[in-house]
Amino acid sequence: MVRESGEGIRAPGVQRAALRRLGALSVAFLMVACAAQDTGAPVERDLSQATRLFSVGFQDITDIYIDDVSVSDLALAGLGNLSTVEPDIAVKNDTGRVSVSFGNQTAGVFNAPQKFDAEGWGNLTATALTVVRNHKVNPDGPDPEKLYEVVFDGVLGALDNFSRYAGRDEARENRASRDGFGGIGVRIRLIDTGVQVLSVMEETPAEEAGLKDNDVITMIDGESTIGLSQREIVRRLRGPLRSAVTLDVLRNDTPKTVGIQVVRAHIVPQTVKYERLGNVAHIRVSGFNQSTTRSLREKLKMATDEAYGPLAGIVLDLRGNPGGLLDQAVAVSDLFLTNGRIVSTHGRHPDSHQYFDAEPGDLAKNLPVVVLVNGNSASASEIVAAALQDLGRAVVIGSSSFGKGTVQTVLRLPNEGELTLTWARFHAPSGYGLSRRGVIPDICTSGSVTGSDEVLDMLRTGALPIDLVTRRRNIDPNDVQGADSLRANCPARQGETDIDVEVAQRLLDDPALFALAQGGNHNTAQLNTGQLDTDQAAAAATMPQ
Repeated sequence: MVRESGEGIRAPGVQRAALRRLGALSVAFLMVACAAQDTGAPVERDLSQATRLFSVGFQDITDIYIDDVSVSDLALAGLGNLSTVEPDIAVKNDTGRVSVSFGNQTAGVFNAPQKFDAEGWGNLTATALTVVRNHKVNPDGPDPEKLYEVVFDGVLGALDNFSRYAGRDEARENRASRDGFGGIGVRIRLIDTGVQVLSVMEETPAEEAGLKDNDVITMIDGESTIGLSQREIVRRLRGPLRSAVTLDVLRNDTPKTVGIQVVRAHIVPQTVKYERLGNVAHIRVSGFNQSTTRSLREKLKMATDEAYGPLAGIVLDLRGNPGGLLDQAVAVSDLFLTNGRIVSTHGRHPDSHQYFDAEPGDLAKNLPVVVLVNGNSASASEIVAAALQDLGRAVVIGSSSFGKGTVQTVLRLPNEGELTLTWARFHAPSGYGLSRRGVIPDICTSGSVTGSDEVLDMLRTGALPIDLVTRRRNIDPNDVQGADSLRANCPARQGETDIDVEVAQRLLDDPALFALAQGGNHNTAQLNTGQLDTDQAAAAATMPQ
């Protein structure tokens, strides 16, 4: 199981509830009408597999989800979503009987299990899907995996916007994004003449073999790439570690192809890019996967060690960063901190109450830091921005962030799909919860702002930074009006603007201006003990969900 702050660290101590071995579970079929039943082995196998899938899924949700939910409500919401596949399907629960009908024709009636009986509702759901499949003239009916997706979409649609189901193929891609895969290290797109290499990742087999940006791959292992789908191209480029793939490549519009052999290695998508802007290090983090902290550590060492003159400071650009792994958000924050609470999480499950503190050692060598955020900075990126802001380590510039203040746990299902379930809310060091409200920047560049000169004039005249009380105000996650009112102090901006980087550079170039921007961050001594966060976050966790 992995934990996401949005999209997971290994979750020690949280175990999937043990389900009894599924035997010949039975849900009484009181009526079956006009449904051609195929009792052969494939249907029995599908029924058994589906029963186990939904039983495990329902149990996981009731064990882990942040709010208390009943299995019966989940199952009925899932079955009700079948109408998106067949508009004439109706599922009703009436006095302990669940019926499945097509138009005016009843296809099956079942005894409803107890409210929290995951196995019973799993079996009922699977049996109902068998009825739906067999109702078709085609004895195979709709693809089972498609029906699983439809049902789980209905189940999770009854929860929150961040809990979701991924089928086998999508889950495989999700795991590759988080953990890496056997590949060559390129970003690609399909064009008329083959597969264009958009970029070659650093320190990958593709770079080592000599592939270059804008190369066109015309053949993979002797087979033409023309006409293949993007998914099929990706499948052929990926493979077991240390296996070789042969590519025919067109370069610089030359008529003759070049043969290149690439030996696959473990690839984790790059999330960190660094460039020097004068005497400022600009480091963009686009997501948080298993390699993010390692990559950022390397870039920070590169920035502070290179012989281009001393650095005035560091810009940590989190704009457009949708989040990722919680442990990576904590580790990234810790690269800049020497002590203090980074984040705490609180939910319904006993293991969801966790506290993460910084350890000694500032890899940025106490250089001034600016963090850039916008309305698309979410989840793990909000953890980093809030921690560095609250602990007085960085000035945050931009607009209000997204406000995804919840932690998701990812659980693998028996069909190799995944459930991503919201299981906790996270809280900044000063105690406020980030759900819905997001991070309020010190220096706001959204709204009617027209340029960096205007922003710096507002700073000099005292209109900025946004005051400490406002930036740390706690909002009930269900208080939409309160959150909107708070965020109106610096409206969320979805896109990026050059103003953010310009203001950041000018602040870092001028220590006096930077000190003005940090003016609202005096109250850090108590935070560094972690005590304020523990008390306030615990109090916030008792608020109505």
